Amino acid sequence: MSDQFDAIVIGAGQAGPFLAARLAATNKSVALVERNHLGGTCVNDGCTPTKTLVASARAAWMARHAGDFGVSFKGPVRVDMKAVKARKDAVVGASVRSLTEWIGGIETLDHIRSEASFVSPTVVKIGSRTITAPQIFINTGATANVPDWPGLSTVPYLTNSSIMDLDSLPSHLVIVGASYIGLEFAQMYTRFGAKVTVIERGDRPAAREDQDISGWIRKILEAEGVTFLFNTKVESVARAGGGILLSLKTGSRRASVEGSHLLLALGRTPNTGALNLAAAGVAVDERGYIVTDEHLRTSVPGIWAMGDVNGRGAFTHTSYNEYEIVADNVIDGGSRSVANRIPVYGLFIDPPLGRIGMSEAEVRQSGRKALLATRPMTQVARARERGETQGMMKVLVDAETRKILGAAILGIGGDEVVQSLLQLMAAGTPYTTMMETMHIHPTVSELLPTLLADLKPLN
Repeated sequence: MSDQFDAIVIGAGQAGPFLAARLAATNKSVALVERNHLGGTCVNDGCTPTKTLVASARAAWMARHAGDFGVSFKGPVRVDMKAVKARKDAVVGASVRSLTEWIGGIETLDHIRSEASFVSPTVVKIGSRTITAPQIFINTGATANVPDWPGLSTVPYLTNSSIMDLDSLPSHLVIVGASYIGLEFAQMYTRFGAKVTVIERGDRPAAREDQDISGWIRKILEAEGVTFLFNTKVESVARAGGGILLSLKTGSRRASVEGSHLLLALGRTPNTGALNLAAAGVAVDERGYIVTDEHLRTSVPGIWAMGDVNGRGAFTHTSYNEYEIVADNVIDGGSRSVANRIPVYGLFIDPPLGRIGMSEAEVRQSGRKALLATRPMTQVARARERGETQGMMKVLVDAETRKILGAAILGIGGDEVVQSLLQLMAAGTPYTTMMETMHIHPTVSELLPTLLADLKPLN
């Protein structure tokens, strides 16, 4: 016999718990199945812990640069990694406890700690028990890619999850992958005091960004001591004394690098392997992501997929937005979808990058007539006053409609400031509205009208 529920939510990332709670609030019996901690990647080994570590790393950086601001103290700056980890653990623990207590207090919601596997489109096996429901929602997320390099299985290596357990400072951290996760850890551990080398198969960091933005990211991190090895492939890995030796190939040239610790930052793989999706008939693409339509419905009626597992976004905010879309459709009778969702994300190095909409490369590829404006952060008074003038602002506008197509702000407050432009995009408001609006001085946002005043045809 199977236990009957009105709805089953598999996975408790940034969509699952909130959808389960909304469904339960409509007097539905809901099973929330999660094999590990509530909160998913974001709370446990993503946003919450990493940004807590970033804050500690910035404190170390500020202490070392105190003299630049006329502040002096005796002795070298030392980082206590055990204390750094303890602070991170406390912040994460508080978030997990709060989420667990909230979910545990919902009467019609059954939180089941187990791994789920489909038996049919409406039946799920959890351990020795089976449960069934007419509606099933998948929010199982993704995990770090682990390559099949020769020798990798014989050496200790770190991922974005396991590095959270590190309470000592690596003497030399080797990071493979120069995308967002790799770059954040590179700067973070450099600021903690480690030697850091980043190996990347491509020719620049954050290859998704435009060349000028990537160039600034490289400049910022190299200025702090990060070493990059671009156009470089890892051929094999082996132990070397108490460390790890990576054999490399750059073009026709072979080399090697030895480090005390190895961090893999090579993208993510959807957590679908244990779900037995074939038993339910749920379609996946060639990368293993669950295929959904714009309303997050899978190929099987009554089954939805939200968050990283559907390949539509790898961020906390995309997952939470998909909870809102599914709740609107399933509970509220609405028709929200991902069809018109504006891409928006941040890279949380210091200073941070805030990105919305289309990049310059994407605008050029579209062939539309557009306007472009850029401005170095050296021309932003707030940045000069703070002594943090690295980076640039960039915005693209449709030449005919005057609507904003996209923007990138790499600089002090860039992750917050760019969202002022996001609201104009969402509302379909012409950029001239911002130019005619008075802003507070001295702020970073006050330079947006000035930036827009410099718009010129994209050649």
